[in-house]
Amino acid sequence: MTDSLPTRPLGTTGMDITRLGFGSWAVSGSGWSFGWGATDDEESVAAIRRAITSGVNWIDTAAVYGLGHSEELVGKAIAGLPQADRPYIFTKVGLVWDPENPAAAPSRIMKPASVRRELEDSLRRLGVDHIDLYQVHYPDTGESLEYAGSGFGAVSPNATPLEEYWQVMADLKAEGKVRAIGLSNHTVDLIEQAEKIAHVDSIQPPFSAINRSAADEIAWAHANNTGVITYSPLQSGLLSGAFTAERAARLPADDWRSAHTDFTTGLSANLALAEALRPVGARHGVGVADIAIAFVLHWPGVTGAIVGARNAEQVDGWIGATDVDLTAADLDEISGAITTSGAGTGPSHS
Repeated sequence: MTDSLPTRPLGTTGMDITRLGFGSWAVSGSGWSFGWGATDDEESVAAIRRAITSGVNWIDTAAVYGLGHSEELVGKAIAGLPQADRPYIFTKVGLVWDPENPAAAPSRIMKPASVRRELEDSLRRLGVDHIDLYQVHYPDTGESLEYAGSGFGAVSPNATPLEEYWQVMADLKAEGKVRAIGLSNHTVDLIEQAEKIAHVDSIQPPFSAINRSAADEIAWAHANNTGVITYSPLQSGLLSGAFTAERAARLPADDWRSAHTDFTTGLSANLALAEALRPVGARHGVGVADIAIAFVLHWPGVTGAIVGARNAEQVDGWIGATDVDLTAADLDEISGAITTSGAGTGPSHS
């Protein structure tokens, strides 16, 4: 790695991770139910490599992203890197697709045999011998997937009890196939159930200035030596400073955002909040995206934030966010803007 970024311990895992991680959902391509439209694989690999050379030491992906394609791209990006320069690899399990019908919503399946099969497939696609952090993508409880304002429209045809699927995750850790285990998109009550079986090393909730609904989960983790890596700090581009109503109207049908409420009925409030972050950025000499990410990183208990990019230039646009030191006055101004705009849900201030 050519640069360095500040790090924090990821709970009790022994891994010190950079405050920013590369998220590979957006590079997964089209042809599946939650794609971001067409992407260029060469540009995607270049984006991952730019993040690594910029100092990012972890990559977050998932088996379901691009129906395996995202993991393949990550594997290609890290292939040939000296071991000392390799980032930590975090991936997820539990959303299973039908190869005969790739456009259909994936199913939530956390049966032990399925989990083990998914792990082996992920190891093969990534080209690694273990996963540094293996995370349950969504709870397989048979309940709605609409968690904290975010959710894949997956179904759960035959729910697996949390006690059963968290035990198999703990077994994989004991066997050395994964270094740490985590829960993504799980509520506090589910996290507490898991903690009784085996320590929850890390959680991964959505969190941004727009979507603040996971504040309780983050507070639980902060009090229980559990790491927190949040996703969508830019709310899928809405807080990038470059998104407009005109751009939302032009989103192609194969981009999941085109039908999401954040980009339709909630768009005006969200863009108003993004615009309100601009003067805060001007005082710090940075853009809206840096302020949006800094807001997340300043929230107590957050270890790091996942930020996506489709090309190397987009990485350059957010890599400096860790240098932004928001003042108490800045945070009060952002809190006021959240309240005034009416964007999202959850507490506006920690």
